[in-house]
Amino acid sequence: MGKVRETAFQSSDSEQVEIRLAGRLAQLRVEHGWSLEELAQRADVSRSTLSRLERAEISPTAALLGRLCAVYGRTMSQLLAEVESEPPQLVRADRQVVWRDETSGFTRRSVSPPHPGLRGELVEGVLRPGADISYDGPPVPGLEQHIWVLEGVLEVTTGGGVHEIRAGDCLRFRLWDRSRFHCPGPDPVRYALMIVLP
Repeated sequence: MGKVRETAFQSSDSEQVEIRLAGRLAQLRVEHGWSLEELAQRADVSRSTLSRLERAEISPTAALLGRLCAVYGRTMSQLLAEVESEPPQLVRADRQVVWRDETSGFTRRSVSPPHPGLRGELVEGVLRPGADISYDGPPVPGLEQHIWVLEGVLEVTTGGGVHEIRAGDCLRFRLWDRSRFHCPGPDPVRYALMIVLP
């Protein structure tokens, strides 16, 4: 019974987050004084996709959010935190925002969301077997990341190198260019990602 309630809460909460996210993305574009056409050129995303995204008619993929975050100079967690109310010091498990990209097979839980005055945040990521996500560049150049694999295997490409991280291993680096996250399988990979702003 408890699991059913938790799933219903997370589903309803995810829908609300997507609606608020759509509104925030539209607001950011207006704050920058950009038309949909100009944003489409900057992000290399079609105008129609951006229009549908801002009206909450479609759910954004991780790659699409990554492009928009880079254009707006924000991390994905910063953007998601902007659509939430002020985060409390203690973030209970059932109140952590969960976002799913069904297309790419990525689930992201904001365990410790960004908070004013703090530079670090903690994210839990889960990729299904075969999932492959590429980011064109960091939302903030020099972003520090620590990836600790909890279960499964994760391949991370950054700085021109491919790193295979297994359960218990930790990869740490500063992100300056493109990156790629891939779950080679056969099982899903679950990892903790610590992000520290420069």
